Amino acid sequence: MDVKTAFLNGFLKEDIFMKQPPGFIERGKENLVCKLNKSIYGLKQASRQWYLRFDQVVTSFGFVENRFDNCIYMKMVKSNFIFLVLYVDDILLASSNVQLLQDTKSMLSSSFDMKDLGEAHFVLGIEIVRDRSRRVLGLSQNNHIDRVLKRFNMERCSGGDVPIGKGDKFSTHQCPVTDFEIEAMKDKPYASLVGSVMYAQVCTRPDLAFALSVLGRFQSNPGIAHWNASKKVLRYLQKTKSYVLCYHYVDSLDLVCYSDADLGGCVDDRMSTSGYMFILAGGAVS
Repeated sequence: MDVKTAFLNGFLKEDIFMKQPPGFIERGKENLVCKLNKSIYGLKQASRQWYLRFDQVVTSFGFVENRFDNCIYMKMVKSNFIFLVLYVDDILLASSNVQLLQDTKSMLSSSFDMKDLGEAHFVLGIEIVRDRSRRVLGLSQNNHIDRVLKRFNMERCSGGDVPIGKGDKFSTHQCPVTDFEIEAMKDKPYASLVGSVMYAQVCTRPDLAFALSVLGRFQSNPGIAHWNASKKVLRYLQKTKSYVLCYHYVDSLDLVCYSDADLGGCVDDRMSTSGYMFILAGGAVS
């Protein structure tokens, strides 16, 4: 393919042509680009090739991929089990048998360049807290919340009791209309704030789910009322950032669900908002 035909929507300028690497240039073919025969780190194909290679290795060792989450694998050996959780190139192992855990580590070490960091304490910004005497395992994002508060200059704010008040109502009528209102919201990182808090909500803070579901409706055009409500969520996090989502030992591992809905709670279209919570081993999982 000629270099001059390899442009995408005019993003490349004439003064930054792709160049062939030294030693591979042929006379008369200086304007041809090279064909990539192998994916390298940093390319879009690389992550796909890595996943295919990893999947091939672990499935050959007896692991079965979860049908609903392709990055979770499980292996059963008689009454013992081991879970393998993959995030890009970070691996988390959890097993009921120490020998099975060691065998899996040996298998992975023989197939990949791997560093064993020992017992997991932090995974993707989530702190894992254990109390073996009480058979309790907790998940906390205290450090992540501190970074979020600092990012939005709320690290010294006073704490709040609730993320959203019972009588608080938000609608598109509160979105900016006048030039003054639009100008006032130009420098407010509303969408970034909601997104930053949403990571905590998804992982360890299900108590934020309703507030974020409401505030997330106005990301395209938030108003001052929505911005103040988002800061109220940060004040609530300031007071509760040390909260830990706990799971404890139970005799019967049953999945329990609670659900509810309001009646025409949306001011704009009178639609109802539903909510649910699935609990396993004493803690929320969804």
